[in-house]
Amino acid sequence: MKKLIPVLLLVVSAGSIAADNFDATAAKIKTALKADIRTEAETDRDKNRKALQTLEFFGLRDNMKIIELIPGGGWYTKILAPVVSDKGEYYAAIGTGRINDLIEESGFEKIKIVAQQAKIYRKEGASFYSLEADTLGVKDLDIVFTFRNYHNFAEEGRRNMNKLAFEALKSGGVYAVVDHTARHMEQPTPANRRRLDPVLAIKEIQEAGFELVDYTDLHYRADDELRYEVGVKSVSGNTDRWTIKFRKPN
Repeated sequence: MKKLIPVLLLVVSAGSIAADNFDATAAKIKTALKADIRTEAETDRDKNRKALQTLEFFGLRDNMKIIELIPGGGWYTKILAPVVSDKGEYYAAIGTGRINDLIEESGFEKIKIVAQQAKIYRKEGASFYSLEADTLGVKDLDIVFTFRNYHNFAEEGRRNMNKLAFEALKSGGVYAVVDHTARHMEQPTPANRRRLDPVLAIKEIQEAGFELVDYTDLHYRADDELRYEVGVKSVSGNTDRWTIKFRKPN
């Protein structure tokens, strides 16, 4: 028993340190969620998107070097950038046009836009986008985030995004991916577009060299029948989403 006590104390201490580390980060996330810069439309989605729990799952800490791919209108940017502003670094890449004005706002001056030569485009007759980029222009990242973007790309574009993420991460770095769920092996149709089979995503991301670490059911929605396009009124804002954590091997 005496031999076990030091081991147990070590385990408890390690757990406490990890909790303390996220406690500081969690406080910054909560502050960012309450910031005046967030619109009512953005705050209305807080309950559904569960940013605090999602970022805890992915292992975000306030001293990390992170990048957000395809930040869209900046819903997550307004949370991530302030959290790492003092101790870490925030980068955005690919499809960043809608957050350009955000950089002019107080508290967001440290945002760095990279891979500005990257191109997202649709080939003639294609339903999904291609991605043309050789590098994200930054290395040794702790986390690459992409939220609800994976489905927008054809296979070629998805594989290129995975390759870019892998090359930009440090060994042990995390690839954090969230997207709308499609039925396994169901062919894409106009009725189910903007969804993607999580099994297919796992396969492609592992083929890029990543290890599957974990998944969470934070965004599981039993009442989403996976039948309709995510913008349809009956499912919009309440889609079932897969939330999966990958790691670049050491």
